[in-house]
Amino acid sequence: MTTEYISYEFPLNERMRVFIRLEQLFLQLDHFLNGSNIWDKRATVSTLVDILQVFSRHDLKAETLKELERHSNRLNQLSSHEGVDTKRLRKILDDLNATSKILYATNGKIDLSSMNSDLFQTISQRSTIPGGTCSFDLPSYHFWLEQNQELQDEDLHKWISLFSPIRTAVDLILNFIRLSGAATEETAHMGFYQATLDQTQPYQILIIKLLRTTPYFVEISGGKHRFTARFMHSSSGNIRPKQADTDVNFQLSYCIF
Repeated sequence: MTTEYISYEFPLNERMRVFIRLEQLFLQLDHFLNGSNIWDKRATVSTLVDILQVFSRHDLKAETLKELERHSNRLNQLSSHEGVDTKRLRKILDDLNATSKILYATNGKIDLSSMNSDLFQTISQRSTIPGGTCSFDLPSYHFWLEQNQELQDEDLHKWISLFSPIRTAVDLILNFIRLSGAATEETAHMGFYQATLDQTQPYQILIIKLLRTTPYFVEISGGKHRFTARFMHSSSGNIRPKQADTDVNFQLSYCIF
């Protein structure tokens, strides 16, 4: 069912930016993995290459463990508050602790050595070239794509399983953060809205929601001190998007967890 609103998220720190990018790549991976033709397999491998690049640029194990620890500390503080559902809170804490243990059980960074196969490394290197994975460039990849689906799925699931602990943690963290935001009704005067952020609060993500019937999209910019939102007309052809010339109503959530 189509939702009533279109959501626009804006991460307020580098950790959230990386987590949201990973989340999108994992969802993209799920979509193409369910396909059975060569183009689905190509898209699956291409997405895996993108995920591997994110992992190579960040110590995701350390970043994720820090975030899980921060969540556990915050939730433990809430346990002493009146009216808190202690049973549900304990379940959440158990999930956090179980995920942390899985990550702690891996020595050093996440071991991606099994992705160092000649096939995958060659695909990864050639993927930086537009159209660089054609059959005449990579006959070994062309051969793999023509194999039966069972063999392909075995390789793909072996590669994908390496990222499972991080994916579980990222999904858990982002879910908690998004649920922490309470939406308020706001108005962007002449398509412009700006707000200052309280430096004493651990802001993580901003979420702006617009009714699907609203003829604008929103461009969000900012950082830990303030943010601005510009509501823009969509464009066609060579016409640049223009800021709305009327007031725009929207929902705003500050996700602080």
